[in-house]
Amino acid sequence: MTEIDRIVDQLSRGFDGDAWHGDPLMKILDGIPAAQATAHPIKDAHSIWEIVNHIRAWRPAVVTRLSGNVAELKGADDWPPVTGTSDGDWRNCISDLRQRHEAFMKAVRAFPENRLSDNAPNRDHSFYVLLHGMVQHDLYHAGQIAILKKAAM
Repeated sequence: MTEIDRIVDQLSRGFDGDAWHGDPLMKILDGIPAAQATAHPIKDAHSIWEIVNHIRAWRPAVVTRLSGNVAELKGADDWPPVTGTSDGDWRNCISDLRQRHEAFMKAVRAFPENRLSDNAPNRDHSFYVLLHGMVQHDLYHAGQIAILKKAAM
């Protein structure tokens, strides 16, 4: 198994696989209706939908970085606003998350392993750290969503 294979395995486990820590992101999101996704049950915290939009935003940003280009997310690029609140809008959001994840995983699988120690564009960390950071990013936000899901019940 190559290092890229191990990174892909960790990303897959945290997203919709057999995660060691508990439920993966997609299982946590399963069954959440739009009304619950837009709720703010914890004062000054993001909603589930806002967090999902943030997770969605980072998939293409990292693909851009893997291709050797700079991707900086700030403000609404980093935390895109929720623009629709229907159940259909929410289903589309989740579908888009899955599509972005598939494109992201394709880019990770194609990334040359011998470049993992190279610095990501305009960053002081390597591609290896970037990709492991995405594993950590997803797990952190999956935990937030799990708490919000319970708080909004």
